[in-house]
Amino acid sequence: MNFEALRITMVESQIRTTDVTSHSVLQAFLDVPREAFVPEASRSLAYRDTDIDVAPGRYLMAASPLAKLLQLASIKKTDKVLEIGAGTGYVTALLSRLASSVVAVESDAALVDRAHANLAALGAGNASVVAGELEAGHAAKAPYDVIFLDGSIEELPVALTKQLAEGGRLVAVVGYGNSARATVTVLEKGVLSEGLHFNASICPLPGFRKVKEFVF
Repeated sequence: MNFEALRITMVESQIRTTDVTSHSVLQAFLDVPREAFVPEASRSLAYRDTDIDVAPGRYLMAASPLAKLLQLASIKKTDKVLEIGAGTGYVTALLSRLASSVVAVESDAALVDRAHANLAALGAGNASVVAGELEAGHAAKAPYDVIFLDGSIEELPVALTKQLAEGGRLVAVVGYGNSARATVTVLEKGVLSEGLHFNASICPLPGFRKVKEFVF
């Protein structure tokens, strides 16, 4: 298959058509070979506008919502980024093209190994993958200018908001299904403010469900 041609078609027909105009985001999608981050049996599906299974309960997000979320993050070349849910490393690789450095957290040991190998093969020297619980983030290298969640969540953990730098942005899809919304939480002068943007029905990340409350 001509993956380079498919990559160009993905950018032109799936990403540009959803109002993604950021040159750096578009170029990142052109630069990173999506097919290298999916299982061998799924490579023919790599450029369809759909989620792709990469492990039990884990997915590579479809290109169009992913591009919109990356544009929403407004990542600068000087930014230090924390990614939650590295998976096989595809989004990590995209972020490495946009930011100064990327730390990606992954809870699945097998995916950590796959992400390491994929990023090494791509030469993404400014990105690292660490094993850990997704909802805990990675406080050891905080604070971060951008925190990017690679999947939807039910509730934003306080632990992640505490890892934002002053002026930092946390991009997350909160909620599940068609009612989920892309949000940006900003830390300014020690105060968090949340902005709601667009509907985004994407696959959930494990570990972010609310603790059930009992009513007496």
